Amino acid sequence: MPGLVVFGRRWAIGSDDFVLPGAFELFVRLVWWIGILVLYAVHKGQFNCPGGGLLHSYLLVLLILLASIICALSALVYVSMQGTISNPGPRKSLPKLLYTRLLLYLPEFIWAVVGAVWVSDSSVQCEKTVINVIIGTVIASWVIIVFTIIGVLIVFDPLGGKKTFYLTNGVNRNLESSQSGQLLYNVKNTATRVWEKRIRLLCCCIVQDDDHRVAFTSIAELFRAYFSDTDLVPSDIAAGLTLLHQEQDKMESCPKEPEEVLCHSPSSLVTDDLDIELENAAHYMLFAAAAYGWPYYIYTNPFTALCKLNGDCCGNRPTDPDITGSDRHNFHFGSILKITGLQYRDFIHISFHNKIYEIPFFVALDHKKEAIVVAVRGTLSFEDILTDLSADCEDLTLEDVLENGFVHKEYKLVIVGHSLGGGTASILAIMLRNSFPTLRCYAFSPPGGLLSKSLADYTKCFIVSVIVGKDLVARLSMPNMEDLKRRIVRIVANCSRPKYQILLHGCWYEVFGGDPDNFPTELDGRSQDALTQPLLAEESLMVHRSPSYNALEDESHLNSPPQYPRLYLPGKIIHIVEESSSRRLCSSDTKYTARWSNETVFSSILISPKMITDHMPDVVLKALNSLTQEHGSCISCQARECNTDVV
Repeated sequence: MPGLVVFGRRWAIGSDDFVLPGAFELFVRLVWWIGILVLYAVHKGQFNCPGGGLLHSYLLVLLILLASIICALSALVYVSMQGTISNPGPRKSLPKLLYTRLLLYLPEFIWAVVGAVWVSDSSVQCEKTVINVIIGTVIASWVIIVFTIIGVLIVFDPLGGKKTFYLTNGVNRNLESSQSGQLLYNVKNTATRVWEKRIRLLCCCIVQDDDHRVAFTSIAELFRAYFSDTDLVPSDIAAGLTLLHQEQDKMESCPKEPEEVLCHSPSSLVTDDLDIELENAAHYMLFAAAAYGWPYYIYTNPFTALCKLNGDCCGNRPTDPDITGSDRHNFHFGSILKITGLQYRDFIHISFHNKIYEIPFFVALDHKKEAIVVAVRGTLSFEDILTDLSADCEDLTLEDVLENGFVHKEYKLVIVGHSLGGGTASILAIMLRNSFPTLRCYAFSPPGGLLSKSLADYTKCFIVSVIVGKDLVARLSMPNMEDLKRRIVRIVANCSRPKYQILLHGCWYEVFGGDPDNFPTELDGRSQDALTQPLLAEESLMVHRSPSYNALEDESHLNSPPQYPRLYLPGKIIHIVEESSSRRLCSSDTKYTARWSNETVFSSILISPKMITDHMPDVVLKALNSLTQEHGSCISCQARECNTDVV
């Protein structure tokens, strides 16, 4: 639904967004009105107390005022329920009703002040029950007024006054090209500044230097470009996500074709290779998780971590490795020791420096695998988030990267990391590959938009990426985000149900499960050729054409290069999928399966409640440990069977 236009500007709310909040306020007002009516009926004729005349007048006016508000709210909710997301025609009278409702706030505010004055008057000697009710009424009035002001601030769109310049063709055809170009430039500049202010506000707790300012501007331009070509409000996006989730679940429940199942049957050689890599991945994931320091250790050991860290970390260390950066009370290093099980002497270098484009890491000796492990931390701070959001591409030169590189005589070099650390570890591995030909890298849940196709193919011989389930980060790239936006626009524009029904059923489905709803759409009954053409409803939700939104491109733009190139996950990819889950009262038993996968599997963002949890390092470690334990038990069973056969 295009954003609601009132008071001459666009707001970040649709005309169909008043159903649920309006119904809640209507319920509160009805209970309130009935309570006041009962109070007035019970005490009718008993207002002879000092101040009773004012009380009588206050209650009468309050009853009339509440009745007027209830009527206005009822009409507002009823009209907001009409039509669909892309068909606001039945709701065209809603702005007038909204003006009426807002006008009623003025007498309500005045009456709330009158009530507050009456309650604070010490000369009033009426019954205590009546006074308490009036106090509750005054408090309720002020609470509603405050929440209304907060709501207005939330849905206020700083760019609402400029949206009229974002026409379907980009600029106003009635203007000269130089004028229209200047207007469009001013609008884009304003949008970038607004996003930059928002980012600065979110990152107000960190020291902002030149690197941060450059990152703020880059990220602001990224957000402006992504959100400027659609006229969706936040509730439209929520409705689209829940529709996409249910649509994906319906597709997954469909039986697969036999050839599709057969194509995933690996040979014994590939299976053996997978088992080896899973065992290695489970081992090195401990190092990647340990790089997070005390936050991860406390998260995974909430009841005992603080006691253990206080006991071990604050004491004197017998040997100090090379440590740079601050680690107050030695909590980070102590947690790394606890998680990895290594000794002080096993650490070569540890860096806790954390700025934008500078990520903490440690270098340690792994005697079990005879490897020198470089573990890079994932996202844990605002600086890391800014690094994540920097989506600009850069060429990577592979020649003459390291002149005098050296490593332990007998130990191999292994680089590991999770999330942002996995992406950083992959790039570091590429840079060091020429100097260390036996180098290996394990990237756990790395970001999807990382390497070009040629570079991703180059890394298949020394990098292994491990992805769990529907991990969002592994599918996160600008082309995938553009594709998600396109799918949201298409599904909400073509759904023939009101938004409140979509959201209510979506909430029920996400919390309690059940069968996905089979919402009828305007796509039903259309021919296959017609499905490739956009509907008018889709076009109405696009403010101007996005370079990646191919469905709405003119033919002249079809061959133009996209704004962001398609990037891929590094190396060979192990995809771990949850096969089954049985939940008990205090525990859950989850079984996983793993297979080698292709980078094209992650070319689309999947909507699921687990799209975030599947990315968490403890979930990745749990899945890997489960698979390696299962593999170990299978080997033991086979060994026992062999011994039995021999006997």
